[in-house]
Amino acid sequence: MSRPLQGRVALVAGATRGAGRGIAVELGAAGATVYVTGRSTRARRSEYDRPETIEDTADLVTEAGGRGIAHPADHLDPGQVRALVDRISREQDRLDVLVNDIWGGENLFEWESPVWEHDLGNGLRLLRLAVETHAVTSHHALPLLLRRPGGLVVEVTDGTADYNRDHYRNSFFYDLAKTSVLRMAYALGHELGPRGATAVALTPGWLRSEIMLDHFGVTEDTWREALDRVPHFAISETPRYVGRAVTALAADPDVARFNGRSLSSGGLAQVYGYTDLDGSRPDAWRYLVEVQDAGRPADVTGYR
Repeated sequence: MSRPLQGRVALVAGATRGAGRGIAVELGAAGATVYVTGRSTRARRSEYDRPETIEDTADLVTEAGGRGIAHPADHLDPGQVRALVDRISREQDRLDVLVNDIWGGENLFEWESPVWEHDLGNGLRLLRLAVETHAVTSHHALPLLLRRPGGLVVEVTDGTADYNRDHYRNSFFYDLAKTSVLRMAYALGHELGPRGATAVALTPGWLRSEIMLDHFGVTEDTWREALDRVPHFAISETPRYVGRAVTALAADPDVARFNGRSLSSGGLAQVYGYTDLDGSRPDAWRYLVEVQDAGRPADVTGYR
């Protein structure tokens, strides 16, 4: 099996579940050593109080063919992040890929609630978890990434720049958080590009994360049972799909052509030719605009 990232070192910040886990596993499948971080461990759960742990993710990375290393960290704590980067520097003396996927806000935003009705404490906590964590991690990790040319930073968000510019995203705080991450990638592109590294924003489509599957009362094996209630869920994708997007970017010697840009898992699949686990290529953001938001009946023909 091809291992295009053999010898490369990645940090996936926020890899306990969802997109972060999918990205970490695919980086491992490409041969990388992957440090996976989060607050949920086998010894202690985060405020999510869910069963997924960073140790589980690290095991999946190793099973996929890489080397998974779990490191508990709260990315709001600069001291913990500094210690994490010091460990990577000490053990590997390099960092080739940084994935900022920290989020933690599913239980904090109130769907379609205006800012004056939204719980203020939850909204501000969401912004800290979704934005401040990324800034703290980049501040401490980028000097290590810049030791060698060719480093890649991936800011994971929800929505492309074009889509989020024209659409209100659920609530004031959610909208602000996801748009801020897009701008982070743009700003990092300006700072990293002249120094030999690349930064991009990347969004999955409608993600079949552990939380989403639980919300619909299905599993990855039975997810199509949800289509009777939510027909447009037919365009959904596994977390491994966005993982393959990151792996393709990390293995591309010409990745700098994307510096500062907003990208999607479905859009990059058309560039690199990878597929989701079922062999399809869902293009969720094009589908959302042309089918779901246009009020057309659910039909993924030509979109996956």
